[in-house]
Amino acid sequence: MKSYQKLTTAVLQPAACRVEEEGAAQMSAGRRKLAPWCVGSGLLVAAVLLSATTVWVLRQVSGGWPRPTLPPKCLLVPESHRFDCYPERHVVVTQELCESRGCCFIESLPLAGGKRGVPWCFYPPDFPSYTLDSLNQTALGMVGLLVRREKAYYPRDIEMLRLDVEFETDTRLHIKLTDAANPRYEVPLEVPRAMKRAENPIYTLDFSRDPFGVLLRRRATGTVLLNTTVAPLIFADQFLQIATSLPSRFLYGLGEHRGTLLHSLDWSTLTLWARDVSPTESFNLYGAHPFYLLMEEGGDAHGVFLLNSNAMEVALQPAPGLTWRTIGGVLDFYIFLGPDPNMVIQQYQQVIGFPAMPPLWALGFHLCRWGYGSSNETWQTVRAMRNYQIPQDAQWNDIDYMDGYRDFTFNPQKFASLPSLVEDLHKHGQYYVIILDPGISSTNPHGSYWPFDEGLKRGLFLNTTQGQPLIGQVWPGFTAFADFSNPDTHQWWLENLQHFHAHVPFDGLWIDMNEPSNFMDGSEDGCPPGELDSPPYTPAVLGDSLSAKTVCASAKQKASVHYNLHNLYGLMEAKATASALIQIRGKRPFVISRSTFPSQGRYSGHWLGDNRSQWKDMYYSIPGLLSFSLFGIPLVGADICGFSGSTSEELCTRWMQLGAFYPFARNHNTQNEKAQDPTVFSPAARTAMKNALLTRYSLLPFLYTLFHRAHLQGDTVARPLFFEFPWDVATLGLDRQFLWGRSLLVTPVLEPGVESVTGYVPRGVWYDFYTGSSVNSSGEMLKMSAPLEHLNLHVREGAILPTQKPGTTSEATRGNPLRLIVALSSNATAWGDLFWDDGESLDTFERGNYSYLVFNVTQNIFTSTVLHASTEATEVTIGTLSIFGVREPPSKVLLNGQEKPFSYLDNQVLTVSGLGLSLSQGFSLRWL
Repeated sequence: MKSYQKLTTAVLQPAACRVEEEGAAQMSAGRRKLAPWCVGSGLLVAAVLLSATTVWVLRQVSGGWPRPTLPPKCLLVPESHRFDCYPERHVVVTQELCESRGCCFIESLPLAGGKRGVPWCFYPPDFPSYTLDSLNQTALGMVGLLVRREKAYYPRDIEMLRLDVEFETDTRLHIKLTDAANPRYEVPLEVPRAMKRAENPIYTLDFSRDPFGVLLRRRATGTVLLNTTVAPLIFADQFLQIATSLPSRFLYGLGEHRGTLLHSLDWSTLTLWARDVSPTESFNLYGAHPFYLLMEEGGDAHGVFLLNSNAMEVALQPAPGLTWRTIGGVLDFYIFLGPDPNMVIQQYQQVIGFPAMPPLWALGFHLCRWGYGSSNETWQTVRAMRNYQIPQDAQWNDIDYMDGYRDFTFNPQKFASLPSLVEDLHKHGQYYVIILDPGISSTNPHGSYWPFDEGLKRGLFLNTTQGQPLIGQVWPGFTAFADFSNPDTHQWWLENLQHFHAHVPFDGLWIDMNEPSNFMDGSEDGCPPGELDSPPYTPAVLGDSLSAKTVCASAKQKASVHYNLHNLYGLMEAKATASALIQIRGKRPFVISRSTFPSQGRYSGHWLGDNRSQWKDMYYSIPGLLSFSLFGIPLVGADICGFSGSTSEELCTRWMQLGAFYPFARNHNTQNEKAQDPTVFSPAARTAMKNALLTRYSLLPFLYTLFHRAHLQGDTVARPLFFEFPWDVATLGLDRQFLWGRSLLVTPVLEPGVESVTGYVPRGVWYDFYTGSSVNSSGEMLKMSAPLEHLNLHVREGAILPTQKPGTTSEATRGNPLRLIVALSSNATAWGDLFWDDGESLDTFERGNYSYLVFNVTQNIFTSTVLHASTEATEVTIGTLSIFGVREPPSKVLLNGQEKPFSYLDNQVLTVSGLGLSLSQGFSLRWL
């Protein structure tokens, strides 16, 4: 009997599924065979499971449920291990339908709220799958042949699959399954190619032969990370499915969705198909990220990335188990072994690419709304911000700046003064960002709208199956959609942006509606019949159709059909947009995109979409931004104070405090709602908002250094607590707090009418950011005072944070003296670093045009060491050193051997001011 039950570690340990040499008489040189245990693994596992489930079966039958007429093999499968054989939505699954697929049928109760729970129709242990027919060694790993001898139930089963395994690094494994006979669509993503086989992998890989299965274990602990024998592998032309057991229930990632950071494994399904819809729980949202991070018992972590851009869903169940279902492409998996969560995310980004280094101004405060109505009203808001001396780096406009909502135009009446506004922003060290949509108006008289005329002439739009531009409807009315999979479109996009920049010299671009969004389903003519628009299986997408509020899946693009490329649309537009900005401005590009896909961080940031002015939306922004940290897109934030609906003063104040610690901080509002920028509120609220922003601006050197580390090696910027405390199980579900880097803990207020907040403080010493007073935590929930004007921030022991006297722009802040905050550990040590460059030039690190300093404290001596220097560093001074946790009052302080005045407070804070030290010179400071 073939078994699909969970293989426990105990089952796996007695023998490995070894690959052994076989004599030349039987096979060609280098040919391998599977060890006998591997061949018979199905029998072994079935025997173990039979004994393990006898009691369970007897209990169920003795109670009169399930029905005694069921085949014994079906009774062997516990509810939590039932893998769905009939995942189609909107079908009443009957016993007849189920058994026509060769599956087991047992009715069970649905979950609360009518959600699907235990599948009624599930795979029996002996459901036919693929057999591993041969396996050969290669220079990088193995190549094998899989054969299916009995067809499954979706059309065009692929009978022979090629298995490619590459041991790419000691912590990265690459497993790929594709058609052995015919080429298939694969994601056109640049990925690194391994040049040699890993020498000391921290994993072991075994196979089950019949049924075929992958068994991946962590070498150090023996933990089974993947076991794909739990359900059959199905690989049809438009239905690909593979399932695995999971070693724990602590699963994260799989975006883009709204929900808690930690996913529920109680029969939930996550759909990945880019869709324009206001963030709502259980809906597939704007981007697609087929990557998960899983925390194992003991604090180890691993990640799995399925490089596939087709519509897909991921089904989670309490076994714990996971099923990938996609309707095209190939099964191309990368597995990252960590072993800690930070390293998993670094390893993931080694494959998809590290994020771009943003310009410094991108980390300032951004202000926008839909409905300013005119450039003069926009300008008045900017002036009001300046009058109140509230920090602001960038002013934005939404689609109301356009003439008839057409890209590359501005309204000649209401926005006539737009060029002057932009000139004024630039004079004040500020920047201007505009919105662009990919839908190009198609109804203008010929010769009156160059973007459409020229795009049509060059053949740069998505086409119908008949070869004509597909026409949908977006803000300007009927539109054609730019095909960013065509390199020629990138040139046309650049030319359009160059023409517009000559009139309105924008600095950054906000690319919206790029799922792509369509107010129609498919096109003005609907979608043609066929298996691209109506595939044999449609994942659980909002609207129940691939064309719901987007273009037809059958639409033709240069690189492939839209069926394959839909989830890549935002990524391809971002790539074209970032490239155009570099050519136009000659500086680092700033792009914010709504739709995203793995590797997006190389080209853009992301905002979390059209949220609402509600308290729960403010909370959901935290798991949202932390998930995108996992996805390699660190420049992320939500619309502060909410986009739709009307905010309140209390909500907006609390949200401005939280939003001041989004890596990307923008307040944005919809039309026909009252203004919500900081200037319109009461003096008390306005002051609280201003102070939160001033705190952010003071931390810009620290934040900028975190982005450098993200760009250089894939560190996260906003970080879940469990990344730093992976062994602390209390942190695994926390998503109401977060860290900047490893050392700044943000605990916002997320509910109305309170003056305190309860937050988790991990074990160790933490210091109040504002006062330096210490808290020694055993790893516990602590109640913190949080009046409306206060945001709780704590600095972790052992950290050194570079801060700066804040100005009202990042440019003004750059020239101010630095203040280094030293948070001594319990053994009186600390470490920190600072990356400094001109804030905007391309590739400063790669070209050596930067300064990098390391700060260190040991034995009461603070040392600043310049590891790399540039001219920018000579223009900045270090003015103040604040040292938290100095237990004994010093008698003297020596700077490079010379005595300096100092202050020491009862809360054990030592402050040395008036240092006037050039950033470009190392120094030491000692207290006695």
